[in-house]
Amino acid sequence: MTTPAPAQDDAGLICGYRFDRAEAGTTHAVDLDAAARWLADTNAPDGFLWLHFNLSHAQAERWLQRHANLSDAFYETLKDGSHSTRIERDEDALIAVVNDVHFDFGFEPSDIATLWISVGPRLVVTARTQPLRSVDALRTAVRHGESPRSSVALLEQLMRTQADGLVGIVRGVTTRIDHIEDELLSGRLDHKRARLGVLRRLLVRLQRLLAPEPAALFRLLQHPPAWMAEDDVQELRGATEEFSVVLRDMQGLQERIKLLQEEIAASVNEDNNRSLFVLTVVTVLALPINILAGLFGMNVGGIPLAEDKHGFWIVVAIVGGFTAIAAWVARRRKDR
Repeated sequence: MTTPAPAQDDAGLICGYRFDRAEAGTTHAVDLDAAARWLADTNAPDGFLWLHFNLSHAQAERWLQRHANLSDAFYETLKDGSHSTRIERDEDALIAVVNDVHFDFGFEPSDIATLWISVGPRLVVTARTQPLRSVDALRTAVRHGESPRSSVALLEQLMRTQADGLVGIVRGVTTRIDHIEDELLSGRLDHKRARLGVLRRLLVRLQRLLAPEPAALFRLLQHPPAWMAEDDVQELRGATEEFSVVLRDMQGLQERIKLLQEEIAASVNEDNNRSLFVLTVVTVLALPINILAGLFGMNVGGIPLAEDKHGFWIVVAIVGGFTAIAAWVARRRKDR
C-alpha cells in the first residue's frame, strides 16, 4: 500500500518514499519538507527513506548537503569522472556507481548514463542526470506497492531490476543478430557489417561500464557495515552473481558478432578477389592487340605487311593466336 505523493517542490526531487518497518508493506510518498523533518527527528519511527534526485537541477546537491548528512565520498564520486560500476564501503555507508541505459534506449552505444547511490541504515539517495530505465522501473514497482524490507534490499532490488533490463537488451541484440545471420546465409549482404559493428560497440561499452569492480565488491561482502543483516549480504551477493551471468551472455554475443564480421569480411574479400581476377584476365587478353596496335600504329618506315594485300588478316590471326594462348594460360590458373 502506497500513500499518494504530495506536490513536489523545486529542488530536483523526482520521487521520495518512506518505508516503515513497523507497518510492513506500507509505503508513504514524501516531499522534501517531510523528508527533512524525518531526517532531523532522532525519534522517528523505525524505517528508511528513499529519495531520488535529478542532478541537473541546481538545488539538488545543495539540499543533500544541507539535510541528508551524506559522506564526503559520495560528493567526490559525483565529480571524479570515473563511471565504472562499483559498490564500496565508506565507513558506515555504501557508495554505489551504477551505469544504466536511457529510458528511451535505442540500441546505441551513447544511450548509457550513470546513477549514483548512497545507502545508509535510514536513507537511500539515488541521483542521475538523465532518465534511466531501471530506476524508473523500480520507482513504478514501489508506487504499485513494492516495499523493500531494508535500505540494502532496495539496492539489491535495483540491481535485479537492472539485470532484468539487461536480459531484455541481450534478447533484442540476439534477435537483430539472428536477422542479420539469416540475411547473410541468403546472400543479401547490404550493410550488415556496419550494423554488426554498432551492436558490438554497444555490447563492449555495456560490459565495460556495467561489470562491477570485483575488488571493491569482494571487500564489501567480506566486511559489510555492522548495520547490514546477514540476509541482506546474501541477497546482494546473489544479485551481483545474477548480474555477472548476464554479462557473460553479453561476452558470448560479442564472440558471435566477431565471427559473423569475419565471415562477412571473408565473403567480401572473395568477391573482391573474383572481380580482380576477371579484371586481370581481361587485361591479359587485351594485351596482344594493344601491343601490336601500338607497334603498327607508329608512322615510320619498314612496317611489316604494309604493302601485303592480306596483311590485315595476318595481323588478326597473330593477335587471335596470342589471345588464345593467354586465355588458355588464364584458364589453367583459374582451374588450379
